[in-house]
Amino acid sequence: MSIKFTYSSLYTFIQQVFLKIGCSEKDAKTAADTLISADMRGVDSHGVARLSGYVRLWEANRVKANPVIKIVHETSSTAVVDGDSGLGLVVAHFAMNVAIEKAKNCGTGWVSVKNSNHFGIAGTHAMMALSHDMIGMAMTNGSAIVAPTFSVEKLLGTNPIAVAVPSGKEQPFVADFATTTASNGKLEILQRKNNEAPGGWLQTKNGEPTTDAHALKDGGALLPLGGDKEHGSHKGYALGSIVDIFSAVLSGANYGPWVPPFPAYIPMPENGPGEGIGHFFGAMRIDAFRPADEFKKNMDQWIHRFKNAKAVEGQERVYIPGEPEIEMEKDRAENGIPLLEVVIEDLKKIGEKFEIAFPEKLS
Repeated sequence: MSIKFTYSSLYTFIQQVFLKIGCSEKDAKTAADTLISADMRGVDSHGVARLSGYVRLWEANRVKANPVIKIVHETSSTAVVDGDSGLGLVVAHFAMNVAIEKAKNCGTGWVSVKNSNHFGIAGTHAMMALSHDMIGMAMTNGSAIVAPTFSVEKLLGTNPIAVAVPSGKEQPFVADFATTTASNGKLEILQRKNNEAPGGWLQTKNGEPTTDAHALKDGGALLPLGGDKEHGSHKGYALGSIVDIFSAVLSGANYGPWVPPFPAYIPMPENGPGEGIGHFFGAMRIDAFRPADEFKKNMDQWIHRFKNAKAVEGQERVYIPGEPEIEMEKDRAENGIPLLEVVIEDLKKIGEKFEIAFPEKLS
């Protein structure tokens, strides 16, 4: 069962929590904006439900509330950003702005990040480029909970990729997906509801298929996109590897099995080769390739054609990437953001800890 809350009430609560741990007003706003954008877009696994996780990282001295985020290496079109162990929600915003500014000057901008933490949903960062008539890209590595094809070892994270493309009259194209069959956040939702996982999501510690949503706790692993070799898991494995390399090997962050875990209670991997979690961002100015108005006109045509593709029997219609999320934003702006009771209880405990009143539910 879920209970609904208004956007404004949850936003205020989130912002106050970040202020309480010592964030500046600017960073608290950025973190709250990024976190609640997940709830608004229907990605409940990465929204306010994660707030307590960030607080626990701060309590464990793994996150700095006031980091000195800086560029440590750059060329005219590239940069490496050191997040100084700051909130990934804030570090990512800084780095994506660097990519956008470089694209303004050079046509494209590429930024790899080290020494950061979990940055929320990738799509929010990629979408920052849209208002500048740019294509935006965002990706991040994560702690090792994914087994490469044919392996029983966990060596990769869910390592998402997001690409946002501007359009004219149509809504933008926004692809935002994990390189696994499902994100760990979706698995956590199943765990909260005591539901089984679909086939192809998980394997046991011995590499056998399982639908037990708690398999990770027993030494099991999430599977790359595709689930198994016959369904293309080697491609999901390759995509996750690309994210790991671009985000961490390129920046000097930790990669593979050495990436710091999000839960603060899980011990840090020993002998990590880099610093913190890594991200990668890109921005491409449309008019570095062709006039932006021409491009957006063609994107409108592309989007319109795909949206009007003949649907298979039993399906209402074909959606373009990002369209369900936009519809969800409209619905939740009007009708509120639903939260599971277990999430509400968790948030109330945070409120009590910092003496912040938890918002009233919608009547």
